[in-house]
Amino acid sequence: MKKPRRFCDMPHLVRAVMHAACATLIATVSPMLSSTVLAQDNPPSAAAASAAKAEKAAAFPGAVGWAATTPGGRGGRIIRVTTLAAEGPGSLRAALEAKGPRIVVFEVGGVIDMGRTGIRITEPYLTIAGQTAPSPGITLIRTGIDIATHDVVMRHIRVRTGVDGQPPLSGWEADALSTVAGHDIVIDHCTFTWGVDENMSASGPRFTGQTPVEWRANTSHNITFSYNIAAEGLANASHPKGEHSKGTLIHDNATGILIYRNVYAHNVERNPLLKGGAHAALVNNILYNPGERAVHYNLMALEWAGYPYQNGKLSAVGNVLRGGVSTAPGLPFLTLGGDGDLEYYGKDNLAVDRFGKPLPMFGRYGETQAKLIETRTPPTWWPGLDILPVRDVETHVLANAGARPWDRDADDIRVLFFVAEGRGTIIDDEKTVGGYPKMPASRAPFVAADWNLDTMEPKSGRYPGQKAEIAERLSDRDRLMREPTRP
Repeated sequence: MKKPRRFCDMPHLVRAVMHAACATLIATVSPMLSSTVLAQDNPPSAAAASAAKAEKAAAFPGAVGWAATTPGGRGGRIIRVTTLAAEGPGSLRAALEAKGPRIVVFEVGGVIDMGRTGIRITEPYLTIAGQTAPSPGITLIRTGIDIATHDVVMRHIRVRTGVDGQPPLSGWEADALSTVAGHDIVIDHCTFTWGVDENMSASGPRFTGQTPVEWRANTSHNITFSYNIAAEGLANASHPKGEHSKGTLIHDNATGILIYRNVYAHNVERNPLLKGGAHAALVNNILYNPGERAVHYNLMALEWAGYPYQNGKLSAVGNVLRGGVSTAPGLPFLTLGGDGDLEYYGKDNLAVDRFGKPLPMFGRYGETQAKLIETRTPPTWWPGLDILPVRDVETHVLANAGARPWDRDADDIRVLFFVAEGRGTIIDDEKTVGGYPKMPASRAPFVAADWNLDTMEPKSGRYPGQKAEIAERLSDRDRLMREPTRP
């Protein structure tokens, strides 16, 4: 009988990630780890009361942000996805287009090929429970998702858009995921790669309404992006504007946006970008190998002509920026462009190049009147938020981010291990990294009695496909080379 490969035989960077994964596996299925709270910004009693209130009505254990208490599809009917077909009875598209409160569960696992057609969600009160799928989970290819409604919870879904062989500048320009004037939406533990526009965004109209209050109400607001991977935005692909490897766009006047413990990797720009008047908190994220810009803010005068400028607001706490082989020398953590002012609070952020040398915290593009207004307290903040010290961020987030961290696919493993090892680059085509995944289809019944239908967490504490350990995926040759020799 062959002995299992020993943990101590692995390269030290691999061991570090795997040790973190094992140590924090419980955090994947329970409320997020407690850590430092911005006590100086929120009195302990107020923060504790707010956290208790949020936890009591949270969409799921550990949900955070202004959207944390959305009911999603709670209390609605259960709709089972029973086919990997792109449409028709039993398909994911049919479930998403159904009306009324609903919880979408999966009795199939594998790849859903949407054939270069997008998915637009317009019916509210929806929970998409990717965690219910049998291994290997649900991966959508040749598509993107637009959420143009409210009260949606989406968890444990992979979207791999891709250029799909389309010629440069030809017009296929899908986001992997975008909210479109949506609100009260939580996107948690998902994977978005190979976007031809952004990988993961909050968008909508700039100026619908007569006042700034109405503008904000009529575009995306109260959005949480937590524990996601937004990686390998395609650079010179089919987007009609040319180079377009982008991470996250927070559109003009979008507010209540929380970007929490995500991995950004190998995107040229928008890691993330806040447009004019946007309000966001950026907390405990990894920003790895950005090309030309990491975090940036830009109110463009050409887009705001005739409208009164609104200040942007950004609170950035405990984030890690690490340069890679594609990163411009001297890249700042935050770059200010355009004409509008940004109210900014930064604390405990770390920015280094690929060799660990410090990078500047601030820079600018465009010689304009825009001002960076540094504040003593966060100009926008969700009370009661747990914050990891910056030196703990990399270990924790690499172990927990992305779809189904207990049951990862080969592409997520590759991206995360390359971040840990300081490898990888910006790409133009998904074929560069192996192309669209091929996975065996699987089936298993969804048994409602095994799940807490209010939170869509398994009563047993174990998800479909979850094993006792999180293990490195080896090629056949690597597995052969690392097996113990026999006498």
